[in-house]
Amino acid sequence: MSLVFTNQNFSPMYFFLSHLSLSDILLITTIVPEMFHIVLNEGSTLSFAGCFTQFYFFSLSAITECLLLTVMSYDRYLAICNPLRYFSIMDPKLCFQLTVSSWVLGIVLALPHIVLLNQMTFCGSNIINHFFCDLVPVLKLSCSGKSASEVLNFILAIPLALFPLLCISVTYINISSAILRISSAIGRQKAFSTCSSHLTVVCVYYGTLVFHYVVPTKETYFGLQKLVSLLYTMATPLLNPIIYSLRNEEVRGRLMKFMLTINRRIRLNK
Repeated sequence: MSLVFTNQNFSPMYFFLSHLSLSDILLITTIVPEMFHIVLNEGSTLSFAGCFTQFYFFSLSAITECLLLTVMSYDRYLAICNPLRYFSIMDPKLCFQLTVSSWVLGIVLALPHIVLLNQMTFCGSNIINHFFCDLVPVLKLSCSGKSASEVLNFILAIPLALFPLLCISVTYINISSAILRISSAIGRQKAFSTCSSHLTVVCVYYGTLVFHYVVPTKETYFGLQKLVSLLYTMATPLLNPIIYSLRNEEVRGRLMKFMLTINRRIRLNK
């Protein structure tokens, strides 16, 4: 029999959450300052290099977040379906490899669109009818061939959207099956609470992202698309910490303990 050494102070869920937060911070700092500048000044100017740079970091953040949410679904699957081997499988080394792979894939797979955009010719109107440099509004300004970028967008959608969504769906089918096999209602509720936060974030993020890119890009729907883009660039990163904080018993417990400590100190000072 072999011995397995684990670091009980290491929590894979919080490790992945820290990287999800970094991805959200990158998204907000890339989009929100320029967005506020556009809204307050009723418009703004940006160089092509600045526009492509913003789109690159936006793509990097979106790709990394999709992959991190997939990794987190696997983490929840192991925690519920294989709890006895959870810490031996999801060790710090594997967590590090999974997060680094997500960031590296985000950095690499966000580049092809930038390369194609740099090779395009832009003429005519230079006005982008959007809050930030997204792919579709930028392609509308091009007077050269757009087919290569559109084909690339379709090809990348498979590994970056459909495959992660399929993986998350499969893991949650197995998680649901495992939870339903638990005999006690308290046990089922406790098991579901460990993955409910992640499931909520997945539904909000993928719901807005898929809706934005599935709805036809016609002028009739463009106002709605801009509204939805605000949800996944601003609302989702702001909601993620709230969702994970309010639905996590450990976080709620520490928050209550902190508030009681503050209240006790205030009373002592009086």
